Amino acid sequence: MKTNRRDFLKLAGTGVAGASLSAFRVRSFDIEPAAKADRKKFSLGLASYTLREFSLAETLAIAKKLGLARISLKSVHLPLESADEEIRSIARKIRDEGLDLYACGVIYMTNEAEVRQAFHYAGVAGVPLIIGVPNHELLGLCRDLVRQSGIRLAVHNHGPEDKLYPTPRSVLGRIGEYGAGLGLCLDAGHAARSGIDPAQAALEAGDRLFDVHIKDVTAASAAGEPVEIGRGVVDIPRFIRALIGMNYSGTVAFEYEKDGKDPVSGLAESVGYVRGVLEMLREDWTV
Repeated sequence: MKTNRRDFLKLAGTGVAGASLSAFRVRSFDIEPAAKADRKKFSLGLASYTLREFSLAETLAIAKKLGLARISLKSVHLPLESADEEIRSIARKIRDEGLDLYACGVIYMTNEAEVRQAFHYAGVAGVPLIIGVPNHELLGLCRDLVRQSGIRLAVHNHGPEDKLYPTPRSVLGRIGEYGAGLGLCLDAGHAARSGIDPAQAALEAGDRLFDVHIKDVTAASAAGEPVEIGRGVVDIPRFIRALIGMNYSGTVAFEYEKDGKDPVSGLAESVGYVRGVLEMLREDWTV
């Protein structure tokens, strides 16, 4: 059966994923694209935590095979305590493979030493963005190091169980006073698990949206589990429309947490679904 662009979006936005609209009880709002001359593009990437059971070489090979040219490196693939020369060597290897090492994290920061270590690590690797979870009392130090280093910090929301930053709004409420160098890494799955529509969360973040972890979950509640994108409750077409409409120009990184020892088929399915949505939106949204 042939499916045209309009039918695909209708099915994708109001079928399986459409369960999110009733679950979140969001109000309807228009998402208008920027003027054509001003439109920007975001990039698809990979959060290397997806492949936490795989070596760095395997991770890079899979990213390239799936056409994910940008990578955010988790410490499982390059430990934070590595010597400077090893950090430089690994960063060089990644770039020599033709990938853009655009971020590192998620990095947890519970004391001053861990904050300084994270910024040193990113600086040595030549990475412009840290995805992190700093304790609240360390945000002032993070602001100072952002200003000194030019490395931005995107604070990650981790869902209803998290005591520091359970929701995107909890991140924005904490970082607001600390300057434009601190922003949000919006985890779509954890937002959904908190009962929050990821599209609305993205629009609320505005220019403080520095990074996106795209994923799907089985329920818009704390009980939600990771699932292939398109099979869960997150309205992915709506989310992507929001990103395009707000002129987001960062990275949309796949963080596929299901099937840690055998994630490649589920990751590939997720990438294919998102690419299908982007293709169907192409005429209207010029992605």
